[in-house]
Amino acid sequence: MPVGPYPEPNAASDVMWLEPYPDVLLEGIEDAVPGPDARVEAREAISLAFVAALQLLPPRQRAVLLLRDVLGFRAKEVAAMLDTGEESVSSALKHARANLQSRLPLPGDPPPAPNSRAERAIIEQLATAYESGDIAALVALLTDDVIITAPLAEGRYVGPAMAGRVYETIFAQDRSYRLIETRANGQPAFGIYVRDPASGVFHAHGMLVLTLAGDQIRAMTRFDNSVIAKFGLPRRLPG
Repeated sequence: MPVGPYPEPNAASDVMWLEPYPDVLLEGIEDAVPGPDARVEAREAISLAFVAALQLLPPRQRAVLLLRDVLGFRAKEVAAMLDTGEESVSSALKHARANLQSRLPLPGDPPPAPNSRAERAIIEQLATAYESGDIAALVALLTDDVIITAPLAEGRYVGPAMAGRVYETIFAQDRSYRLIETRANGQPAFGIYVRDPASGVFHAHGMLVLTLAGDQIRAMTRFDNSVIAKFGLPRRLPG
């Protein structure tokens, strides 16, 4: 299987607790920090890629990095919280930053602004391609290093060719899909519904979270039905 920019032993699919978090519960986080650079850092700190990589750090490094770089506490304050010295905090932060960087995907084009016209175009094209089973249109939206994962399933699929094979298998089941928009971890997301041919009712079939880069999709992370309720999405839709 081709490999992408994520180091293989630390793939996001190894993070068993990872779940998407509704944007409605994150409102105000970016607005609370000063300056555009700080707002970008705040957005990145809630992304699925960051959360997945963070979980793979040693506990002390994870705690220090969260307290210093995400929550903004000073070294002296973190040392008091963790009952250690400032030198120990500085050392842990240095190693945490290096370890985190090695686990994050390589830098790509920045995503379009949330709810912008550019983001809306990608969302609408993805939903149309998915609901119509148009594999060519779906693959055309993906970057060359796109990664498809499901945290509770083994394996990950890297590149448009592998993505095409995954969706060939999915759409070969001759099901009708409907996608309902939502947002998770500052990223576009969808509740996925599958039509019951007997009743015509669409039943929840998991959630898909997109990571965007420029005008394309760089990652697609699939979650099961256990996350549907926290986003206020229904378990079923009328036919």
